[in-house]
Amino acid sequence: MEAVRHSILAGKVQLFKRARSQYWQADTYVGGQRFKVSTKEDSLARAKSFAEDWYMGLRGQSHAGILKPREITFEKVAKQFLLEYEAITEGQRSEKWVEGYEIRLRLHLIPFFGKLGISEVTSGKVQDYRVMRAGQAGRQPKAVSGVNSPSDAKDDVKDKPKPPSRSTIHDEIVALRQVLKTAVRHGWLAHLPDLSPPYKTQGKIVHRPWFSPAEYKHLYKTSREYAKTKEGRYKWNAEQLHDFILFMGNTGLRPDEVNNIQFRDVSIVKNVETGERILEIEVRGKRGVGYCKSMPGAVPVFERLKSRPKPRKHIRLRKGEEPPAPTLPKSTDVLFPTNNLKMFNEVLGLAGLKLDRDGQARTAYSLRHTYICLRLMEGADIYQIAKNCRTSVEMIEKFYAAHIKNTLDATAINVRRSQKLGFQPENPSDYFGGHYEDED
Repeated sequence: MEAVRHSILAGKVQLFKRARSQYWQADTYVGGQRFKVSTKEDSLARAKSFAEDWYMGLRGQSHAGILKPREITFEKVAKQFLLEYEAITEGQRSEKWVEGYEIRLRLHLIPFFGKLGISEVTSGKVQDYRVMRAGQAGRQPKAVSGVNSPSDAKDDVKDKPKPPSRSTIHDEIVALRQVLKTAVRHGWLAHLPDLSPPYKTQGKIVHRPWFSPAEYKHLYKTSREYAKTKEGRYKWNAEQLHDFILFMGNTGLRPDEVNNIQFRDVSIVKNVETGERILEIEVRGKRGVGYCKSMPGAVPVFERLKSRPKPRKHIRLRKGEEPPAPTLPKSTDVLFPTNNLKMFNEVLGLAGLKLDRDGQARTAYSLRHTYICLRLMEGADIYQIAKNCRTSVEMIEKFYAAHIKNTLDATAINVRRSQKLGFQPENPSDYFGGHYEDED
């Protein structure tokens, strides 16, 4: 059905009504730009009056030089970013990483910034977004099994929903920055606005959840006893879990890297300097291909994994038929074909180690953090740890070395200046061991 049209002001403004709408729409050109608006009127006379006032207002803004030019919206720039990012980073970033950007834009950023012109996304508008997100509370906290005491569970789990964490909002600002960088590259935005938090102070030093030496020992002892209690098809998984805990604690690999390791990627070598046997591992994961040298404790774990037969599938045997012979892992098989996360959380609950003293939940990643912290406590070189763990010295100093007391050298701290090189007090009896005595 063709829309009904009327012209006013010598054809400078067009009034029309869409087929499924009861209101009149106004359409005009001012300063080389097209503008459309709904009059919100179903009467033609009132719609004409509204359109005349609207047109004259646009003409006045144009003459005064305050009429904003039409520009691309944030929503269109965001779609362009996703299109480019997925194509350029194919093979370099995982699908879940790219999907994370899409989720943050769709759920949070586009609903807030979507209709704005790209130049209207200013530092003040970003701060409004931070305030809005910090005030939202839509996620119910989950009850954590295996906490240290029942009273802790009642205190931790409340009916009040939790607001998004600082790291969550930070990830959303990172996605916002990527969209604005796309606009700068295409010439849709002159410069990148300041997206840093306006009231940011020096960050609080926190450590990632890990296991202290005593806690780690208690964990693998618990997993060993746990494996002894299992029978049937669950016994193989429990034994694999015990070896997984020891393997992670002696190599410092990421959980996703461990899931990709095949038997052919691991070789047992002899350390020339110490004479101990260690593992040389070819790692494929987050940072591409890298190499890792393990602690000696990982060697017996790897040997157990090689000699452990694969689990048999349940096969119904006929009378007199013998079960198939057990098969050992092949060189192309992965070390840990299943993650056993549910069983791992059960062991953490039995050991009472699911939460650390700050209330942070421990996961399989905590075993990597444990390896790094234990190496620092033993005095290992921080640069060599960073290379072996395929990370940066900055990350280790920020998240690990800051809370390890062994990284502080008491000898270098408690230096006393020699009296021969400094000043000599007029009365030597007033000076005792580097401290002045009170007059009283």
